[in-house]
Amino acid sequence: MANDRNVVRLYKEKMNLLLDVAQTVNEDSSVEDLMAEFETLLKDQLGVGKILVFTLDSGRWRCLLKSNVSDVQRDAIDIARDLMSVKTVTSLGMVDTPSLNCFDAIIPLSHNHKVMGYVLVGDTEEADGISPTIRHLKFIQILANIIIVFIENKKMHARLLKQERLRQELALASRIQSSLIPNSEQLHQSRSTKALSYYHPHDEVGGDYFDVLPLDSHNVGFCIADVSGKGIAAALLMSNFQSMIRSLFTARVNLKHLINDLNARVSQNAAGEKFITCFIGRYNNITGRLTYVNAGHQPPVVKSGDKMYELNAGCMGLGMLEDLPGVEVGKTKLSKGDIIVAYTDGLVEVNNGGTVGTHLPEVLKIIRSATDVEPLMDNLSLLAEKTRSNDMTFDDTSILALEVTRSPLLPF
Repeated sequence: MANDRNVVRLYKEKMNLLLDVAQTVNEDSSVEDLMAEFETLLKDQLGVGKILVFTLDSGRWRCLLKSNVSDVQRDAIDIARDLMSVKTVTSLGMVDTPSLNCFDAIIPLSHNHKVMGYVLVGDTEEADGISPTIRHLKFIQILANIIIVFIENKKMHARLLKQERLRQELALASRIQSSLIPNSEQLHQSRSTKALSYYHPHDEVGGDYFDVLPLDSHNVGFCIADVSGKGIAAALLMSNFQSMIRSLFTARVNLKHLINDLNARVSQNAAGEKFITCFIGRYNNITGRLTYVNAGHQPPVVKSGDKMYELNAGCMGLGMLEDLPGVEVGKTKLSKGDIIVAYTDGLVEVNNGGTVGTHLPEVLKIIRSATDVEPLMDNLSLLAEKTRSNDMTFDDTSILALEVTRSPLLPF
């Protein structure tokens, strides 16, 4: 009868210990608080002498608790060699592993059928009868597994908070970037040119950029650019590139000097990890001359009456080499009604059932049939939206179209 009462008393004591741990968990305590509670329960309530707790965190093993174990004893344990083969609660009485000689048992900690940690326990000295560690081993396992669930839930909560912060930061970055890229209403319109645009980033933020800049009363500049890759890094480099263009591009700057200066700055900022393809043009409404440099970009297309031609002259992309070899400045004459269509890869390169397809024939057909810039941009925008709705795009899409609306002041 007395033995039954002892069993009941011991059962109630262990239930109270479990309730203490549960209360600590429900109070949303830190991992450090829970480890302190675990150490107190094992040492003071169960009489366990030595405790060592390892957990897996982002692919690396961490020691969360070390009680009555020296640094030398802890550091002698090679987790891959000594512990990772242990899949169930294991007594070390018959195990010949020198680094584990000071412990009596290993308790693997599992979460979602994956071992995420180990608890090593042992006595500080020989005890009469069954040692506390062995006697309470099953109960220690229950406590330890409650703790590992708590720890993993903490990690998941932290990851969710991080993802939410990242989502908010991306949303803010997207709003800021959208404010930097002008829409058709915000594009500069001169007395001699009319500009329209389309823009859609593939992700929250993109690596495309375009702009139309009033350089003086007779010169208008325009640019379209595409950073290699996607994401925050591409968006930051592109934002920096925009500020370079606006500070360096003037009515009198030599375009060869400008492109070399841009290349030097992109090379410094990107450190060889990214590059930028771009097209920079400057139109003079007195002479009707367009001077430009195509730095590895998709060639813009000029629609002049029944003729179409590409603007290819230039050099390789910016940031590919520290010094650009053989920069060529292109020159052409434009007349009233001529339209320049510049775009990025996202308009013509499409996902065609897992392979890269092209919409270039469709784009050229739309340009060829255009009579002025507005229906041209409407049709190109419809093509881009149809491609996107069919989930065929895998890059940012930008289109910039510029129409000469007045004849040059000087004859050819």
